[in-house]
Amino acid sequence: MGMKRKKNRLMFVVGVIMIAFGVAVLSFYGYRKISRELYLRKLLKENINFEIPLLDIKVPVLEGTDHKALQVSAGHFEGTGALGKGNYCIAGHNSTIYAEIFNDLDQIQIGDEMYLVDIDENRTRYCYIVKEYNIVNHNQVEVLNDYGDNRLTVISCTDDGTMRQVVVGVLKET
Repeated sequence: MGMKRKKNRLMFVVGVIMIAFGVAVLSFYGYRKISRELYLRKLLKENINFEIPLLDIKVPVLEGTDHKALQVSAGHFEGTGALGKGNYCIAGHNSTIYAEIFNDLDQIQIGDEMYLVDIDENRTRYCYIVKEYNIVNHNQVEVLNDYGDNRLTVISCTDDGTMRQVVVGVLKET
């Protein structure tokens, strides 16, 4: 009877340890998810926002397209247009490894609306109507050029990462 009792006690201790370990792991990942969500809300409040309502996309746009910016947001290509002026170009990840910002970008349709929302006190919204959707080689950087109109160019990689999706919207005049 003593051996069975020791075995039961050992199983109880192992069970308690496993439960504690499980709670710790869940707490860690829960904390990370909550802190990431709070950080995203902060970025949305303090930066220009990019939105595609039909695809349920709403992300902050940080200056630059370096790795750090693209981990958490879309990035504005330096030297390209301004809000509502020129060719305002942004990039974001289409990946399950990095930020999943543009995973549904391939579902966009000609005629859909995209928005840039300024951080000014009125939260001015610039509406762009999608005119083009193309798949290009990663080295086709002419999509960043100024074409003499007011447009928004959104760039993301394809699912396999070898090519680039390019969505072009033209500013809707108000």
